[in-house]
Amino acid sequence: MTTKRQTLNSEKRKVIADVFQNHFEDNSKYKKQHQDAITNYNLMREQAKVKMNDLVRFHQPQEDVDTIRKMIAKYNDSGGDLHHDNCFYVQSNKPRMDKDYNGNPIEKYDEVQVKFDADCDFLTSYYRNEINAKGLDADYDVRVDHSGKDKSPTYYKSETNVRNYLGYGSRNDATNHLYHKDEWENDFKIWVIGTSYCHSRQFQTKDYAWFNKFKVAQENVIMAHKNLFANVERKMEKLRMGLKSYRYFDQAKELADKLGVVLNESVLNESSSMALSIYSPTNLADLLTDEVEQTREEKIAIAKQLLREQQQQEEYAYKDIN
Repeated sequence: MTTKRQTLNSEKRKVIADVFQNHFEDNSKYKKQHQDAITNYNLMREQAKVKMNDLVRFHQPQEDVDTIRKMIAKYNDSGGDLHHDNCFYVQSNKPRMDKDYNGNPIEKYDEVQVKFDADCDFLTSYYRNEINAKGLDADYDVRVDHSGKDKSPTYYKSETNVRNYLGYGSRNDATNHLYHKDEWENDFKIWVIGTSYCHSRQFQTKDYAWFNKFKVAQENVIMAHKNLFANVERKMEKLRMGLKSYRYFDQAKELADKLGVVLNESVLNESSSMALSIYSPTNLADLLTDEVEQTREEKIAIAKQLLREQQQQEEYAYKDIN
């Protein structure tokens, strides 16, 4: 008795492609580099907190801060300015020779901005695994950079979803939900003399080179994210083209075996890749909480996909019989 060959369609090819992509990511050297970049940044961040506190207090002693606080209590706005800051400009303590707009020699001090909060691009790279596990697309921006294509409606939808998840977009603060953006903004602050304008203060230090490395460590997290995506995507572009030419599962299985990818036919037993995505353990847990209710549109989309999948299977079965 011959075993019937499992026929592929677009949805099953998508499921198979996801298996390959997970394999490529898990075995990519760039995945470790991304994690190492995050680990290195975390270590330097803790050191930077100590160094920055010492640097600010050296230039602005605590007794001066206390004095201005008393003056403000007595004279209100006329008493001076204090700001609880997480943004600083660190300046080298030795000038270098440069030229002004007229070509005349001038001394300049190198400076670097050191921020203990974070922008959306950095946190998207920092929390990439977490964001993707939530069913969102943390690669939406690096994907456009890699492809060179114009931003599509899908891009802007993904951008909105990620920004909302991190706390940069629309939000319902009445729920008292602490977003990642809030965590980073409140993680480390120092009372400084002056207004909220960060660039109005430059703190000179002999450790300028170290703070510059700390800035680079933050940029390396984003760069490692880009490298990881690009490395995997180059392989996936070729894989998707190959899968389009495969009609049967055993063809994809042969390829998987050659590449050491664990691919079993049971992965296709689910109704569709959409169902696999929506009912993954993480997303299903979210759907079963009181806060998350599956929308009518999501239910309709799943029903349509299941019907389309069933019709496609019936068509292939009819062709095989005839």
